[in-house]
Amino acid sequence: MKLSFKNLTVQVVIAIVLGILTGYFFPAFGASLKVLADIFIKLVKMVIPPIVFFTIVSGIAGMGDLKKVGRIGGKALLYFEIVTTLALAIGVVVVNLVKPGAGINMSAASGDVSKYTKAAEETSHGFMNFLMSIIPDNIVAAMSKGELLPILFFAVLFGLSMAAMGEKAKPVLSLFDKLTQGFFGVVNMVMKVSPIAAYGAMAYTIGKFGLGSLFSLGKLMGSVYMTMFLFIVVVLGGIARVYGIHIFKFIKYIGEEILLVLGTSSSESALPSLMRKLEKFGCSKPVVGLVVPTGYSFNLDGTSIYLSMAAMFIAQAYGIDLTIWQELTLIGILMLTSKGAAGVTGSGFITLAATLAAFPMIPVAGIALLLGVDRFMSEARAITNLIGNALATVIISKSEKEFTPTEDAESVLTGPVGAEASRA
Repeated sequence: MKLSFKNLTVQVVIAIVLGILTGYFFPAFGASLKVLADIFIKLVKMVIPPIVFFTIVSGIAGMGDLKKVGRIGGKALLYFEIVTTLALAIGVVVVNLVKPGAGINMSAASGDVSKYTKAAEETSHGFMNFLMSIIPDNIVAAMSKGELLPILFFAVLFGLSMAAMGEKAKPVLSLFDKLTQGFFGVVNMVMKVSPIAAYGAMAYTIGKFGLGSLFSLGKLMGSVYMTMFLFIVVVLGGIARVYGIHIFKFIKYIGEEILLVLGTSSSESALPSLMRKLEKFGCSKPVVGLVVPTGYSFNLDGTSIYLSMAAMFIAQAYGIDLTIWQELTLIGILMLTSKGAAGVTGSGFITLAATLAAFPMIPVAGIALLLGVDRFMSEARAITNLIGNALATVIISKSEKEFTPTEDAESVLTGPVGAEASRA
């Protein structure tokens, strides 16, 4: 296969290698290249408020369609919340056990880390003040200042209002959809300079902390891949077994879509073919049309695992010890921000930045540490998202007797539950 230097992943790999060499042989110069990563982070933060607002409003407003199918939509939404919250919690537990960021010690190089520690203390001692800070005095001012918690709060209320309006809200939602596409176009332009940022970030990391920091980044990658694999096999596999589905045979059935996601790093690329494949599998067209697109906003298991682990990794790198309450608060914020993570390459990174912007205990600047390895974790989270959404659609179809097994499904269904479903 011919190597294409126009491929962003190839460019990032080359940038990482050059950054490692620069940081190792010219540590002082490498440490000074942090500005390249800082510029990239500022570009990312520039588009966070509008993207979060539009995607969350559009996602919640889309719940208006759920009312038309009543119980099916409600069950799907409940399933999404339970599974993604479980994914977030598992990510936090694993990263607390493995502690991949403990060996970097960013606090030694960050003179302002004390303000994040102070923010953590204030949050734990001033719960009511924290709640009050969520409500914006002025949503326009919150937008201009990039205050994510007030933006999230207002977006949820506005989304619920749009959902209640039904058909009348469609012109506004159509506009929001176009605006979202426009802002993701900006994200795509920003992501084109990510190799330069990855070079600067890696040169800075190696120049400042030495080659030992590579071990911590590799440890994070290994932990993320291991956690996602275990989540698919144990959690999704366990759920699948209850409904008479063999998880590995099911993964094999959607293998073409998984390969497509692997090549593009985006679960969105496989959306049309996945919907056709699930209908061919035996799921009813209305359920597929409702659950799959909704799941692309509300059921991002892989992204949830990545976000919780990456956020905790940065906290560990800065030597910030979070209390149980603060970790639960982080999970609560991630439950909202992860719903705005579309299946677009780079959106997971944007969502992580949005989460940290809404969680002052962990510095947003810490995402510079992930610039070099984020691209290699995007495939894993996109594939996990795809498997989770495909399985959710089959489960909702089976539980609502909207499933008619075809020849394709017979080899995947196992046990008495599968046989019972076949007779239904």
